[in-house]
Amino acid sequence: MTHFNTASSAFSPKSDSAFDDLSASLGDQRPHPTEDALIQLGRALMTELVDVISDTALEDYQTIIGEALIGAFHSAAGRIERDADRARDTMRSLDRDFDGSEAADTELQDATAKARAGDAATQACELIRDAASETWTVATGEVWTAWRGSRRGTHLTAAQLEAKQAIRAIRNRKSGEADPGGPVIAFRGAPTADTSEDAGRIFDALNWAKQEWPDMALATTGAKGSEKLAIKWAQQKGVKLILARADFDKNGKAAPFRANDELIALEPEVCLTLVHSVDRARTDRRPFGPALNLGQKAMESGLRHVSIKARAA
Repeated sequence: MTHFNTASSAFSPKSDSAFDDLSASLGDQRPHPTEDALIQLGRALMTELVDVISDTALEDYQTIIGEALIGAFHSAAGRIERDADRARDTMRSLDRDFDGSEAADTELQDATAKARAGDAATQACELIRDAASETWTVATGEVWTAWRGSRRGTHLTAAQLEAKQAIRAIRNRKSGEADPGGPVIAFRGAPTADTSEDAGRIFDALNWAKQEWPDMALATTGAKGSEKLAIKWAQQKGVKLILARADFDKNGKAAPFRANDELIALEPEVCLTLVHSVDRARTDRRPFGPALNLGQKAMESGLRHVSIKARAA
């Protein structure tokens, strides 16, 4: 298998800018910030946050604070996009009932301008969010993912889909935003499998899967440790990501296993599991129950299962 180079980075912006083209077409006399400026803002905000918090008493809460900052821009993008969608609903209504009057024409122009301005503002928030998220990953090794809704990447970041949306798309075989768009590869791994040796084996397995299914989507629960490593791989490879979150509020201790049911319902081509760290220096090598469970459910469902093991000595 091809070994994944963990030192490489996919965090380079595009040379051309769809955002700059969109903002220039709006006709607003006030200037828009450039895409490069928005990306720099996201990086600077996160760099400043990490610099201030690191090596202080707040370091214990760094993950919560960092994710809250990224999530704020994700939330803002969603709110602005909903406003733009309402403007589009108004456009459709005005167009349907258009009577040719000057007043109707003015209303239609205003609604159109509001929708397009909202689209630009949404993209601006997404640019800041993604730049902050990428800086967060580089600085801390943590991977931010949206807890609710789909995350639409602005560069090469993975599009994130709610598992229920993806399941519905597969069942209905309809094209759309929630359609995984290709074969699904499921992965579950132990939280303690987070060493460089574990990363190498996880990346080996995922690289093999991508060779077998080049248009694959990766489905996982987003749990800490090995599954965060898999998400990082997906982001760097531009692979679509489907998150089947464990809902502890709803399902309690059974949540990780209910999440496995959602992964199985996606009808993956193969289920990859890593039940414990492959690093022999790790003293805790107890099997991770949810990963064992996914492998068992895969075999019961007639799905292919591959267990990730340490390299042969």
